[in-house]
Amino acid sequence: MDTVNPGTSPAPAYLSPELSARTSTSTVTIDGGTVAYWTYEPLKETPETRTILVVHGFRGDHHGLLRVADQLPEMRLIMPDLPGFGRSGAFARGPHSVERYGAFITDFMASQGLGPDTVLLGHSFGSIVAAHFVANNPTAVRPLILINPIAAPALEGPKGVMTRLAVLYYRLAARLPQGPGLALLRNRLIVRVMSETMAKTRDRDLRAFIHGQHHAYFSSFADRDSLLESFTASVSHHVAEVAGKLDLPVLLIAGEKDEIATLPSQHSLLSRLPDGELKVIPGVGHLIHYETPEPAARFIRSFLKDHPA
Repeated sequence: MDTVNPGTSPAPAYLSPELSARTSTSTVTIDGGTVAYWTYEPLKETPETRTILVVHGFRGDHHGLLRVADQLPEMRLIMPDLPGFGRSGAFARGPHSVERYGAFITDFMASQGLGPDTVLLGHSFGSIVAAHFVANNPTAVRPLILINPIAAPALEGPKGVMTRLAVLYYRLAARLPQGPGLALLRNRLIVRVMSETMAKTRDRDLRAFIHGQHHAYFSSFADRDSLLESFTASVSHHVAEVAGKLDLPVLLIAGEKDEIATLPSQHSLLSRLPDGELKVIPGVGHLIHYETPEPAARFIRSFLKDHPA
């Protein structure tokens, strides 16, 4: 018989049982590569049910946005692991660039029969991919939702020095022999420092959950070369450079304490959008999808209600 120590309580569950009931897992072959994706069906379809295609951030996979999906039980969400990350193989040919990921979205949407009523959602690096895709394919989706959007050049401003150090880190890891290179990229101390830096919550259980997620999934990339290419893409582009071409309703969901996608840059991005809306969540940084999924989901629900299919 199991026993529980006096004075202790089980760790809180951060995902509901209903999410598992909504989940199906599939793969599809695109341009010669295998892409894994997850579909979260609505618990009950309503007139406001929409299909949301989700593009995750750099070194993440579909797990990162699960808490947001859990808070949108009336929506259908489709979350692929981007090529080179999670359970999806790297691109068989060509660089892992923003343009190539945009072409991937086109091919993936075609494979799923997704039309222009599809909502596109991107987080962090996914915001860059999603925004550039829409700029190049203005009638493919409607509307666009960006969480923690990368709104300014990563190599400029106060964070430029840290970005350049990160560039050296990824280049060094790619040039070392395979064993030491992979060990450097997957070093648990480095992953933990990154996780500790980005997490702003003071809830010990939630911080432990976030660190566990990063340790479990942050190192599930295909290989060092594709990782370096993706990282180079992530620091070479930003959303603001195509903001004027985003001629559709755009929702920006920003963290007050985000040190990667800073609040001033979000306001600057908003001013460049033809039809933009900015929602700021207090007390959170770059991990809105982990720390504050409830308000993020409320903003998404309200935005989609204002911009129906």
